[in-house]
Amino acid sequence: MINTLENDFIKIDVSSQGAELQSIYHKKYSIEYLWQGDPSIWPRKAPVLFPIVGKVKNNLYTYNQDSYTLPQHGFARDHTFLLFTSTESSCTYRLHHSEETLKVFPFEFELDIIYSIEGATVKVAYRIYNPSEKNEIYFSIGAHPGFRCPLVEGEKFEDYYLEFDKAETLNRILLDGGLRGDETELVPLTNNKLPLTVDLFGPKDAIVVPGLNSERISLKSNKSTHGLHFNYKNYPWFGIWSKPGPFVCLEPWMGVADDIHSAGEFAKKESIQKLKPQSEVQYSYSMELF
Repeated sequence: MINTLENDFIKIDVSSQGAELQSIYHKKYSIEYLWQGDPSIWPRKAPVLFPIVGKVKNNLYTYNQDSYTLPQHGFARDHTFLLFTSTESSCTYRLHHSEETLKVFPFEFELDIIYSIEGATVKVAYRIYNPSEKNEIYFSIGAHPGFRCPLVEGEKFEDYYLEFDKAETLNRILLDGGLRGDETELVPLTNNKLPLTVDLFGPKDAIVVPGLNSERISLKSNKSTHGLHFNYKNYPWFGIWSKPGPFVCLEPWMGVADDIHSAGEFAKKESIQKLKPQSEVQYSYSMELF
């Protein structure tokens, strides 16, 4: 089922499948900003990554001496969410633990994904609640929205760049089979700008970096005035990815893939989040279209 939020500036569509954005459309500019999921390149559009980000080594992990299996990025993106609340400008989707999820993730949870629009800005919030009366939970969560690049007909991927709002040293962690390897590589910036090229990705996969100073990354073109500001705060990891193809993903993460030396203990996983019984936490980001 698709739910639509619309105002004078923008219209967004959200699917109950994975509570995933399906469209971010600017009405005045007649521009679709969200990647439309070409199955021959990358079939998804903006999946939520929960309860892990990236891979656990061999798709296996242990908790309390029991072993569990999880695929890359977890299971939330493949489950149907309940449309819990909906107004003209916001909607909330909810996913609960179930017998099925407890077989692969031994924790009770309540995950809300909240979308709202204000002017030409789309806001996304994640709320995780631990309903257990006695057990803490461990989890990771991350965003994975893909944006069309180019946005404007007649332009190409290489006409675009990412601009960071603060000075950065992008020392990417090179991936080894989807896991964090031992090697790093400096990604050069010019005046806080990263030109987008196919060679940035390809066999090297995503640009994965810890601890950015910036709280805004802007997707801009050298040939037109259209783009977006991607705003986030207090995420310990950030990913930038393309297939490569005519899109780019901007991904704030509360967690990260295992490294190649991981022993698989879930509670000791890098950047794992911990939530006490009957408590909740929220994370958010926004996309401002121009």
